[in-house]
Amino acid sequence: MMTKHRSWWLIAATIALVGAPLAVPGLGGAFKGSDDMGTEAIIAAHPGYQPWFQPIWKPPSAEVESLLFCVQAALGAGFLGYVIGRRHAGRNDVAGR
Repeated sequence: MMTKHRSWWLIAATIALVGAPLAVPGLGGAFKGSDDMGTEAIIAAHPGYQPWFQPIWKPPSAEVESLLFCVQAALGAGFLGYVIGRRHAGRNDVAGR
């Protein structure tokens, strides 16, 4: 019985976390990454700042950059899930003997 209520609370919390940024007035769906915000803060604090180096390769568009970021995140999540799953399965094998 308690598990059923917990599930509904988790679903409601998930919907709130996903919906809240979309409902906040003034954002207009334009989200900035930490790289952009950091660059803006540095320029505001030191207007004459010049970067020490330039990127080796710049993706041809923002969509390609987002795709590469998503692939990187998916690979990291897959690796982390694999490691956690192996550790959990290993623990259950030892406990079952």
